[in-house]
Amino acid sequence: MNKRIIPDTITSCNLLCGSIAVFLATQGAFVWAFVFILAGAFFDFFDGLSARLLKAPSPIGVELDSLADDITFGLAPAMMVFCWLKPILGWWAGIALLMAAFSALRLAKFNVDERQHDSFIGLATPANAIFWGGICCMPYAMLAYDWMGWCVLGLSLVSCYLLNAEIPFFSFKGWAKEKTVIISFLLGCVILIGYCVTKAILNHHPEFALFSGTACILWYVTLNLLLACTRKK
Repeated sequence: MNKRIIPDTITSCNLLCGSIAVFLATQGAFVWAFVFILAGAFFDFFDGLSARLLKAPSPIGVELDSLADDITFGLAPAMMVFCWLKPILGWWAGIALLMAAFSALRLAKFNVDERQHDSFIGLATPANAIFWGGICCMPYAMLAYDWMGWCVLGLSLVSCYLLNAEIPFFSFKGWAKEKTVIISFLLGCVILIGYCVTKAILNHHPEFALFSGTACILWYVTLNLLLACTRKK
């Protein structure tokens, strides 16, 4: 059996999860859409790992991985934001779909950028997808006023910028160089996840536990922006 079939099959599972997430978003099932985005992230981690362990990398696998990632981490979260905001902003919510295009651009740049072996230049698409997935799982009470919807839409444009910005973002692959920073990030995540889960239990709103992903990505972005400003000085 061709060993390349295994990582390519795992990548295809990522693509399937993303496609299901897009469909669920159009049905307003945002929690389940987010669950399938997370499942896609699980498969995305293991397709590259399996290719390295089996020593079965392939040019087709690289291209398939980018296509799958754009569906799961580009189109799916963009569709979630669009469908979440459409009842409030109407067709103006379609601006959020720009995230799918900017995610594709970010993935294409990643494939040809030799600087991103142990870190990222720009926000990684899975991180962006997790950030938006958690937001869209929150109840509509969060958008009590129309201006809140416009703020969320504006934030989607900020995401488009961060995806392709020339800003370094640390990766777990760079553990040797960024050990202190990564440990600080993980400790912050433990605190944020504990807070969100506790609040979800006490307030009987289980969807708030999913917001912990959004909080962790916000902490990740903030930490990297602070590091970027410090290193420039």
